[in-house]
Amino acid sequence: MQTSFGPHFLIDCLSIIFIDLLLAGDNALVIALVVRGLPRPERRMAVVSGALLAVILRVALTFTAAQLLKLEFVRLAGGIFVAWIAVKVLLDASSEAAAAKAPRNLLQAICWIVLADITMSVDNILAVAGASKGSFALILFGLALSIPFVIFSSTLLAVLMDRYPILIYLGAAILGKVSAEMMLTDAFAAPRLPTTEALRYAAGAVLALAIIAAGKLLSRRVAPGVQG
Repeated sequence: MQTSFGPHFLIDCLSIIFIDLLLAGDNALVIALVVRGLPRPERRMAVVSGALLAVILRVALTFTAAQLLKLEFVRLAGGIFVAWIAVKVLLDASSEAAAAKAPRNLLQAICWIVLADITMSVDNILAVAGASKGSFALILFGLALSIPFVIFSSTLLAVLMDRYPILIYLGAAILGKVSAEMMLTDAFAAPRLPTTEALRYAAGAVLALAIIAAGKLLSRRVAPGVQG
């Protein structure tokens, strides 16, 4: 499809910028939580590498996003993975465990970023694809634009989490809400569960509390072994 660089093109560009700003928050949060366990010099490398790889995959997936949504267990698996990341981050954040644990592998962090970003980005992919109206140039613009947004916000969040550790628990709770929404909207789960707003809010709250409780419990179990 030929792209016309007129007023409509500019409006579509602004729409995509707004979409990226609106939907990049969850992705930035999970990336910040993942890279927080890395030494500071490796954080930016992990964020940039993970974001670039994820955007490359997003471009490939944009044209098949609608089909991906129809596959059962895709979002269910993604939601479980995001919840697991939240628990793992809380475990690593415990002072006793973090003191004895080797720094998280850079390649592992990049893999986590890519997997989490892709499983959490279906809505972003669909929104960008819709706003682009079939223009491949706009699709590339929208997905590439998400890179600086995610890099800046995730780097800032990681620094804030170092200064205010309570934000780690808040971030894990938010990921619990995101995880619950992903699982409830899975192609397998959605037709079998009542899709009410009350259920989504309740499931998000329960999973958020469960993640924080699991992180606390596991960190207490790990701590004695570390100290010994």
